[in-house]
Amino acid sequence: MTMGTVLALVGAALAVILAGMGSAYGVGVAGQAAAGVVSEDPSKFAKVLIIQLLPGTQGIYGLLVGFIALSNIGILSGTPKELTVAQGLMMLAACLPIAVVGLVSAMHQGKTAVAAVGIVVKKPDQFGKAMLFPAMVETYAILALLVSILAVNGIKL
Repeated sequence: MTMGTVLALVGAALAVILAGMGSAYGVGVAGQAAAGVVSEDPSKFAKVLIIQLLPGTQGIYGLLVGFIALSNIGILSGTPKELTVAQGLMMLAACLPIAVVGLVSAMHQGKTAVAAVGIVVKKPDQFGKAMLFPAMVETYAILALLVSILAVNGIKL
């Protein structure tokens, strides 16, 4: 396996690991808030669960980019391509947008989801509006996902 292939693998791993870490944090803090609500009013379970799950999407996005990168370099087929260092660095760079933005946006989305859970506690009828706040953070994760997918698929291997 060449150094370029190793660098590409590092990029795929970072996309999965960092975005996944951000999602784990975001879902965790939102889940803590949601659990407190459900302990007091179990009828709000469905609403707070939906809000809690929002920060989990960045982990899915990182996993998607990781799979696309692994597929493009031949790891999933069992015959890895011999990438040059330049190709490996390009693949690493292509995976970084979702890795970094996924990490940061999921953490902030989790904090925003905690605030949205607070809205549902006080005004359950405002669930739709409460969902908009964490959903706005999602916009930047989607932009990073698009950049990473376009970049990963645009590398000539």
